[in-house]
Amino acid sequence: MIAAVLQLPSIGMSSTKLYHYIRIANKKGVKVLVLGEYLLNSFFKELQSMSTAMIKEQSEHQIKILKELSLTYSMTIIAPLVVVKKKQPYKCIAKFSPTSTSYYYQQILINYPHWNEAKFFSNETTFLKAPMVFAVDGFKFAVISGFEMHVDRLWHFASQKGVDALIIPSVSTFESAQRWKNLAQMRAFTHNCYVLRANRIGEFKEDDYTWKFYGDSFLIDPNGEVVNELGNSEELMIVDMSHAEVVEAKRTWGFRDINAKY
Repeated sequence: MIAAVLQLPSIGMSSTKLYHYIRIANKKGVKVLVLGEYLLNSFFKELQSMSTAMIKEQSEHQIKILKELSLTYSMTIIAPLVVVKKKQPYKCIAKFSPTSTSYYYQQILINYPHWNEAKFFSNETTFLKAPMVFAVDGFKFAVISGFEMHVDRLWHFASQKGVDALIIPSVSTFESAQRWKNLAQMRAFTHNCYVLRANRIGEFKEDDYTWKFYGDSFLIDPNGEVVNELGNSEELMIVDMSHAEVVEAKRTWGFRDINAKY
């Protein structure tokens, strides 16, 4: 399975870079393309001062473009978005395929005083459900948000579904790169699946402080090893994943059998 991560800053209403990089990805045989969080929409802190009408216009424009690109290049595109329904904003991850569009509404939202998505967005708070799961050419993916990578139950759901890879769009900032990598390696190893993380780049200035989004998008294999990694620049990362490698890792370590037994 050939997939790709497009590591960019927020692009606003412009689609030039999307068209450019998707053409390159298509020539390389990419079947699944992943974008980071707050890449198609403004960053969360900026959304707080925007009208819902403006947010809606921004998102509907991007949805139209991504549907067109998915159909034109026969590619599945995973794209975090903020959608507006009945004048209320919702944080979700959209899956655009050549034949359909579906949405996963983030279940666990950041609720820190300095970054309170849970207060701003209208996502439903209820019992946890399985993440979005889909297959491309027999290779099975699950999708969760960056913050949800910390939630054990969602990984359990993904394991039950027998996924080959977890796709994790994120918007990590501050000095968290090594912590994120360590957590992703642990998750990939204990669940014996790939972890494909797409983190955005760029900056957001708030008063005297600058939020720096550091990139570091990566692919971790089912044995917990980092096999592909980007730096902090605009870049397209193309990766190749193997279902056979997932099967072998699960057979070797036997974690699924242990969980089923006990």
